[in-house]
Amino acid sequence: MRTRYTKRIDRANRTRSALARKSRGRLRLSVFRSSKHIYAQVIDDVRGVTLAAASTVDTALKGKLSKTTDAAAASEVGKLVAERAKAAGVEKVAFDRGSYQFHGRVKALADGAREGGLNF
Repeated sequence: MRTRYTKRIDRANRTRSALARKSRGRLRLSVFRSSKHIYAQVIDDVRGVTLAAASTVDTALKGKLSKTTDAAAASEVGKLVAERAKAAGVEKVAFDRGSYQFHGRVKALADGAREGGLNF
């Protein structure tokens, strides 16, 4: 029997494999969303290295955010991960939404990363 967890993992794997076919070797901006926080990482899959990361639990955002569960917080995380990625020399990424729909907090994070200067 397929559980909710295995279905989520299968959706994420489908998204990631389609991204690998289409991205032509770009780095991956991966998103993880929990009920209380949102996390983003820029990952080089060839070397297996995380180049930049940001989240709502990051100390740089602690004073800025009134809530960690809304779209405004996700947008700030997107801007911060874009700033850190540009400092690491990354301009173009492929957006990996994982098993989540491109809607709400995930979309807000993507828009914030675009505002911060990342291209995808």
